[in-house]
Amino acid sequence: MEIPGLVVHGESAPFSTALRSLINNPLYSDVRFVVGQERQEVFAHRCLLACRCNFFQRLLGPELGPGLPSPVVLSTVPAEAFLAVLEFLYTNSVKLHRHSVLEVLTAALEYGLEELRELCLEFVVKVLDVELVCEALQVAVTFGLGLLQERCIAFIEAHSQEALRTRGFLELSAPALLPLLRSDKLCVDEAELVLAARSWARVGAAVLERPVAEVAAPVVQELRLALLAPAELSALEEQNRQEPLIPVRTRGTDSDLLSSVGNGAGDAAQGLRGEGALRDTTMTGLPLQVEQIVEAWKCHALRRGDAARGARCRRRRGTLPREHHRFLDLPFK
Repeated sequence: MEIPGLVVHGESAPFSTALRSLINNPLYSDVRFVVGQERQEVFAHRCLLACRCNFFQRLLGPELGPGLPSPVVLSTVPAEAFLAVLEFLYTNSVKLHRHSVLEVLTAALEYGLEELRELCLEFVVKVLDVELVCEALQVAVTFGLGLLQERCIAFIEAHSQEALRTRGFLELSAPALLPLLRSDKLCVDEAELVLAARSWARVGAAVLERPVAEVAAPVVQELRLALLAPAELSALEEQNRQEPLIPVRTRGTDSDLLSSVGNGAGDAAQGLRGEGALRDTTMTGLPLQVEQIVEAWKCHALRRGDAARGARCRRRRGTLPREHHRFLDLPFK
């Protein structure tokens, strides 16, 4: 009987070094890419890319023909990230950097490189900091990376004030911002959250060329205005008249209701005349949806916790104490 053959392995380091020398090397290259907004030219080897990645196998099919074809344009991936992808494909290893790892992660997700994706995720978790966390959260939400999203939210909960001041926070999409504003564990007061939401909406309005209130509409419903003191609510109401942030969706003429509620907790109590008055105005068709500011004034007017049950008046970890909070009777848990 013939003795089965035995697979023996040579030194891996020289092999990896030899393949690394071919990265972006025109020698023997048979495919050329133009990548990123900077349109950097990158050389590669079709057979190696095709055997390592199904995305490139489909992209670099036989229809390209022999030799150096016209450049394959990949404008959405930055050159540095694309070279990192090539490094992984050629050597099965990659040197990651904090400033570019999210772009490499995005490329790995788009190209279906599962192992590279996991390496990037491990690296992101290790280097996560205030400047990186909101950008990482956006990538996690965009691509449905649940575990990374949880890590990012937990980090922001612990470093809320610092994270809210970053450029990454201002550039979050509404779907990425919503889970943050729903968290009870944010270490920040509600007044600061309102300011941060306004800054976020202003940036979005400038980029999208839409009104601030329209951009803010998906997220302001998560602000807990009942936690604000009467003076703060009055100031917010006045600022909202000058630059609308809290949308008002009404039917008919509800200006009398808003004015009666917006003059302080004492006036609110008289204007609302208790829960029944508010319920009656809704039934008679004045407000189609009671404005959040009105609901916040209602909590002050009724001075009863059961009038404000629910997430919108639940204290957060960073909520500063105010005199009226004892009426809410909703301590943080």
